[in-house]
Amino acid sequence: MPTPADRHDLRHHGDAEVRDEGAALVDLAVNVRTGTPPSWLKERIAASLDDLARYPDGRAARRAVAARHGRPADEVLLTAGAAEAFVLLARTVAPRRAVVVHPQFTEPEAALRDAGHAVERVLLDGSRGFRLDPAAVPEDADLVVIGNPTNPTSVLHPADAVARLARPGRLLVVDEAFMDAVPGEAESLAGRRDVPGLVVLRSLTKTWGLAGLRIGYVLTAPETVASLQRSQPLWPVSAPALAAAEACSAPEALAEAEAAAVRIAEDRAHLLGRLAESDRIEVVAPAAGPFLLLRTAGAAAVRVRLRACGFAVRRADTFPGLGPDWLRVAVRDRAVSDAFVEALAKALPEPDGLLD
Repeated sequence: MPTPADRHDLRHHGDAEVRDEGAALVDLAVNVRTGTPPSWLKERIAASLDDLARYPDGRAARRAVAARHGRPADEVLLTAGAAEAFVLLARTVAPRRAVVVHPQFTEPEAALRDAGHAVERVLLDGSRGFRLDPAAVPEDADLVVIGNPTNPTSVLHPADAVARLARPGRLLVVDEAFMDAVPGEAESLAGRRDVPGLVVLRSLTKTWGLAGLRIGYVLTAPETVASLQRSQPLWPVSAPALAAAEACSAPEALAEAEAAAVRIAEDRAHLLGRLAESDRIEVVAPAAGPFLLLRTAGAAAVRVRLRACGFAVRRADTFPGLGPDWLRVAVRDRAVSDAFVEALAKALPEPDGLLD
């Protein structure tokens, strides 16, 4: 049965943890890679400012993104961040039965509800590691949204399992905002052109540190691109964002992103090992994203105590399918992770407060 929307704050996001006085905390609440954007990318973006008197021309960026994924340019739609793509979909499609697979990023459901669509939730089972069971999705759903790797669980679903959700007459929307943080982009569907109704969303925010620039894109069939484009305003992506999209699609940038993904995987393994030292923490694993989902008794109080220790983590009770005992933690370098684990040990409740 669908879950009432008002039971979860679908518009709460990790950046709320580091606003105002939270700006002084070590940020483990937002999943943007630290030390970004790199200097060469800032230089490319700064150079685009010389052309601000001109209206943005997205053709070169569109071709670069298309080449990066081995697709024709008419299968690419550039957007002001992946979040805009969710709004465009909500405003463009008219689903009879829309389904969002949770726990996952809540903005797709929020956009659909804001556009007046009823939304059903398929809640993945935590006891099974939040793994996708394609059979759990109603057969007559004509719009299905899923994240891969999934925020906040860090689960990477097999590409074949996700592709099995496709049906004639169904839009299958796969949010791959964190896929470039997975070495080799294993299980990505971004290059697949044989899956009917497939819509893949990508973002440059997380790996390249461009949250303030707003740049993402959609990969899908030309007719779907054209339909979504009609819901966009004129010149929806700024010239600096277009410069970033083109630059980040170049072979050298892709090699840098791959090296970063390998480092993230190593740092995640280190954090997992440190967290395993405590019997008062459960971690969803195996994990594939630049973040981990933790379960512990009294997580809300733990989060407050962590703030007193100088660390901001993301509350996870706003995600459908999760409750008050969940937290999301970004993966950082080993020194930061070690300091976090020490703070977490102090913030945890006494053993008699353990979950059953």
